[in-house]
Amino acid sequence: MPDDRPGFEDTPRLPDSEHRVHDPDRPHPPTVTPAGPVTQSPPSDATVLFDGTSPAGWVAADGGDPEWTVTDGTLRVEPGSGDIRTADSLGDCQLHLEWATPADPADTDYPGNSGVFLADRYELQILDCVTAPIYADGWVGAVYGQHPPRVDVCLAPGAWQSFDIVWRRPRFDGDVLVSPARVTVLHNGVAVQDATEPYGPTAYRDYGEYEPHGPAPLRLQDHGFPVRFRNIWYRPL
Repeated sequence: MPDDRPGFEDTPRLPDSEHRVHDPDRPHPPTVTPAGPVTQSPPSDATVLFDGTSPAGWVAADGGDPEWTVTDGTLRVEPGSGDIRTADSLGDCQLHLEWATPADPADTDYPGNSGVFLADRYELQILDCVTAPIYADGWVGAVYGQHPPRVDVCLAPGAWQSFDIVWRRPRFDGDVLVSPARVTVLHNGVAVQDATEPYGPTAYRDYGEYEPHGPAPLRLQDHGFPVRFRNIWYRPL
């Protein structure tokens, strides 16, 4: 009988874990119904990264002008145009952003796929998990390929959702890792990551090793779906 569970059985085992990357046997997070997305205006000391009017402050992954579309106060992925990142680097910070997967999901395995890459290396997953369940460590709100969210608070396709993130970058002494990165995430107001420590940079079917770096850009992913973003800001910590 065919095994239709999403995931892979030939990937590396995660450190200090019984599970592999994208392990089909890893339990999915339990469902919690949130009150809804948490919309919050930028505090007075915040730096606004997207205010609904212009992609100023963002560049394409290759450093050129971004090709994503600004319409109706949102920043929309133009599939095939590539990722975008902030022109400036971010260190430790509090980050807020709101996003929505397409209201009419594409007929594909994982519709609404995108991601938020902290320090350009560590992905928090965006996905329409209502339409298409995935392996646990690829669930929306996961540190991709490593740490599933504690609970599933994904809303319906097309609904606005929010991430509130506290990010602490890793520290190094020369080439030696002194302390790993740490990330706390509230998805739609519900804590799904609590001072979670990535094992290293995230990757598909693998995970990377830490390499020395300092503050780095925030990157948003083009994974082939017209995901929308709005109200993006951060506060240095």
